[in-house]
Amino acid sequence: MNAPRLSALVVAHNEEARLADCLARLTFADELVMALDRCTDGSKDIALAHGARLVEGAWEMEGERRNAGIAACTGDWILEVDADEHVPPELAAEIRAIVAASTFDRHLIPVDNYIGVRLVRYGWGASFGKSAYPGLFRKGTKTWGKGRVHPALHLSGREGPPLRTRLAHYVDRDISDMLRRLDRYTSARAEDLREAGDPDPTARYVRRIFSRFYKCYVRRRGWREGSWGLLIAMLAGLYPILSHLKAKLDPAPPRNPPESG
Repeated sequence: MNAPRLSALVVAHNEEARLADCLARLTFADELVMALDRCTDGSKDIALAHGARLVEGAWEMEGERRNAGIAACTGDWILEVDADEHVPPELAAEIRAIVAASTFDRHLIPVDNYIGVRLVRYGWGASFGKSAYPGLFRKGTKTWGKGRVHPALHLSGREGPPLRTRLAHYVDRDISDMLRRLDRYTSARAEDLREAGDPDPTARYVRRIFSRFYKCYVRRRGWREGSWGLLIAMLAGLYPILSHLKAKLDPAPPRNPPESG
């Protein structure tokens, strides 16, 4: 019986500054697939230099471009990472062992998030960062829903135990980078809300400022990170209300896909 094959998938829009470091750490996979969405920089040349098989297109929805990348993978298992994420050697070895022996259909990958060189482990979530994600899965068990940013996930099959080794996610360079990402993501989310009609009143979004802050700062222990945890909880709380107000008050912006992160 042949050993299960592993595809590594990276979906990117204009990621030439970070892409090479990401792809250089995926050589342990049997296949490297890159879905390039309207790239106008050197991302394509970098992907080709690393032996990637390309899927190119112009997808308005984040979920659509990720599904296109998944469909292009030929492996039995798929490892999905972003251009700002690095797979350390210990995690690569653990992934290969899981693929060879797992009887489950997907596994969560824990994540270490960095702001610049600062490791910020606690407090992420509520649409602003991730502490773990279902990044290793059998083909056919994971589908992304509609949405320009943070689309819903549809998962099938059995979830196995999470991996032990953490993925390194270089989420932002500094606080200004965090604020730019908040602006990009809320603009993309505002478009989704406009199209859906956004039935929720403003008062509900105001309440979510506090519920999301509590979720990140208290329940997810952001307080352990000091001022960084406070900042992340504040931005997580602002994400829904800013998206709502942009949908309600701003004109529709030009349609460009949000960057990874």
